[in-house]
Amino acid sequence: MTVITHNRRRSRLSTLIDQPGGVSVGVALTQAKANLAGLEARSRAAIDEQVAALSALAQPTSLEENGRNLDLAYDYSSAVIDAAGPFDLKDLCAAAANLCDLIDAAPEGRMFDWRIVVVHAQALRLLLSLPAEAADARAQVLASLKDVLKAKVPDNPQPDEG
Repeated sequence: MTVITHNRRRSRLSTLIDQPGGVSVGVALTQAKANLAGLEARSRAAIDEQVAALSALAQPTSLEENGRNLDLAYDYSSAVIDAAGPFDLKDLCAAAANLCDLIDAAPEGRMFDWRIVVVHAQALRLLLSLPAEAADARAQVLASLKDVLKAKVPDNPQPDEG
């Protein structure tokens, strides 16, 4: 039996990985929060822009226009979620997601109750204008939007809160 041995060379990467260094998780999180804080103003501007676009959507007059406008409303709501999510703006995300759920549940080939889009756009504007300490008012707005979802999509499973 023959045994072959090789001199194994350590790669530069494995040497770097084995050495202590880098930053701690706490420092990395602090740096990430600082980086995000610098982007919050741009995020708020993007949210304002998407809510304004949602508000500007006209009530459709045909099934074809209904589908197009619903797709746009869904896109605007999704963009609100994308912009608000990293900044822990949970109420904005919840309101926008509620509209997305309602649009997802809309039956094909029927006109959508456009008042739902109008109400959600107004609710998003209200949530943007409320001060951070107005938790009760925010909760009431979200509860009202969830009531709309329950009324329009009664079999929609709601996640447990708490």
